[in-house]
Amino acid sequence: MSDYRYLDSDNIYTDPQTGILRNKPSIRDAKLLQVFESFQASNRLEQLISKPLKIRNSTALLKIHKHLFQDVYSWAGKTRTVEISKQGKQFLPVHRLSRGFAYIDKLIDEYRRIKNNDLKTVAKKLAEILDNINYLHPFREGNGRTQREFLRTLALEKKLTLNLNPPDSLSVYKRYMRGTIHGNSKLLAKLIFELIVVK
Repeated sequence: MSDYRYLDSDNIYTDPQTGILRNKPSIRDAKLLQVFESFQASNRLEQLISKPLKIRNSTALLKIHKHLFQDVYSWAGKTRTVEISKQGKQFLPVHRLSRGFAYIDKLIDEYRRIKNNDLKTVAKKLAEILDNINYLHPFREGNGRTQREFLRTLALEKKLTLNLNPPDSLSVYKRYMRGTIHGNSKLLAKLIFELIVVK
């Protein structure tokens, strides 16, 4: 998290005294909040795995985020109102978020026209969608977990399983992070192609 920078001079999201994210149970310890958030989001993710949300368009990102973080943040499911950068690279500016969502809708339409058995093209398009969602970075926190569930659900449409967060797989995590941080869609496409399984 230390690689991230947030322009939040009005402390919209953070407590000015503790510097940690404002949260529903009013936790004031960063490590405790991290544990609480992880536990609650993991439980909510299990619900989505059992009963995935229907993806009509990019606004499903908001629904997934709200479901995952509804127990933790009052702003769950709402787009960020602050600028975010990582390692000196800015994510999409707030005033352009609506354009970003519209572009992702276009990519989803293209994805749905790909034949289910054309796995390499499917993986390439999912990687492009992932790369653009990551650049969009629509939420103050929880972007990675939301985008991984979004892609998993899109894969299900083509009767594929995709787990971008398998347990005890440091290699997958490192390649996923390298691909998203550096906007390397080729690396992401290769990773996704390796991970997708026909149901």
